[in-house]
Amino acid sequence: MSGNATGAEAPTTEALDELRRALPTLRLLTDAADLEHYGRDWTRRWTPAPLAIALPANIEEVQAIARWANAHGVALVPSGGRTGLSGGAVAANGELVVSFERMNRVLDFNPVDRILTVQPGIALEAVHKAAAEHGLIYPVDFAARGSCSIGGNIATNAGGIRVIRYGNTREWIAGVKLVTASGDLLELNRGLIKNSSGYDLRQLVIGAEGTLGFVVEATLRLTDPPPASQVMLFAVPEMAALMRVFAACRASLNLSAFEFFTDRALHHVLAHGAQKPFDEASPYYVVSEFDAADETQQQAALDVFERCLNEGVVNDGVLSQSDAQAAALWRLREGITESLSSHKPYKNDISVRISAVPAFLDEMSSLLTREYPHFDVVWFGHIGDGNLHINVLKPAELADADFVAQCERVTRLLSEVLARHGGSISAEHGIGLVKKSYLAGTRSAAEIELMRGVRRVFDPRGLMNPGKLFD
Repeated sequence: MSGNATGAEAPTTEALDELRRALPTLRLLTDAADLEHYGRDWTRRWTPAPLAIALPANIEEVQAIARWANAHGVALVPSGGRTGLSGGAVAANGELVVSFERMNRVLDFNPVDRILTVQPGIALEAVHKAAAEHGLIYPVDFAARGSCSIGGNIATNAGGIRVIRYGNTREWIAGVKLVTASGDLLELNRGLIKNSSGYDLRQLVIGAEGTLGFVVEATLRLTDPPPASQVMLFAVPEMAALMRVFAACRASLNLSAFEFFTDRALHHVLAHGAQKPFDEASPYYVVSEFDAADETQQQAALDVFERCLNEGVVNDGVLSQSDAQAAALWRLREGITESLSSHKPYKNDISVRISAVPAFLDEMSSLLTREYPHFDVVWFGHIGDGNLHINVLKPAELADADFVAQCERVTRLLSEVLARHGGSISAEHGIGLVKKSYLAGTRSAAEIELMRGVRRVFDPRGLMNPGKLFD
């Protein structure tokens, strides 16, 4: 969908000059290197071609940009850390990219309400540090914490490694300020805990990928730090044993994370500099994190390992004895994405209900083995919440277009498997450009039509991140 999809006049140099006159302090970039840098995300599948890059410094500038865009029929694409994997931040058709990297500050902390108010461009890691300064935590967490932004997290309802205990981003958003396509500023929920005064538009905005407006401020709920924890790595002999290990851990331990990865994932992380955890290789591995504040909890973890070992559902295990060792064990899981980045992986981010995981894993594994006999397929995920990540690595000799075409064919088959198991084609990275042809496998026709209607109400001209979610 082009930046001029509404039928308005094509954006011109004169229109940009008008924006400069209206906002003389606005930072506006037009150099080719900047257009390429800000016009793409981690998908790397589209050639960026934005009109320009705007870097507003405050809400008023974002409102003025929206009014200018509405007057000239210019499409807008929001930009945060651009760590998304679904093309949600791609600008390939003459859109104006609105980067929030200058709006990156903590604005307020309220100790009574235990809420932190931040600008959308702040990195997740900076939020963690700000919460820690007040003896609290913002519990949403994942490997891209240093580069992803809160605005992007809200746009995709990001999950991460501790969803099993804390839930997704939407559970921790007490309120947002939203600039609509018309330039209006909406203050949604205002940090209230109880608010049954009609529709909760805040929840519509979370996960909407910027298609209903741009989040320009967010109020985040904070909570108490968890008790002291330990990390245990299991070597698992077969896929069918994964859920048995999960059941054993969940029954005896207070879990905050339960993640798994395959031997191929470990291979790439070790090649990227991590330390080998066991002498003997295993096809599957599990990283679990759990409360271990006292000897009783620590002994419970050892008992779980011994029981799993005796039942043959694990081959080996290691229990962290220090923060450094815990970090080393977590690196084996969190380092996977970075270790694969040079291979131009084709990614699937999918989910099913936890109860459906065993049957789905079995069918999915058979499909991937059959359809990718000569490709390196790396999968891992948050098995404790039913979210799996599949990474197919491009052979060096295969052209990009041919590789994507083959992977898309398999994704269509995978979407059929997901539909049979009641799953979703996008668990935590959004639909964007990559997954919109599969949306009907997750949402009914009636749901999609209602979603289109909501979008038309918020953005009648279709200028806010057009072409994302659906055309």
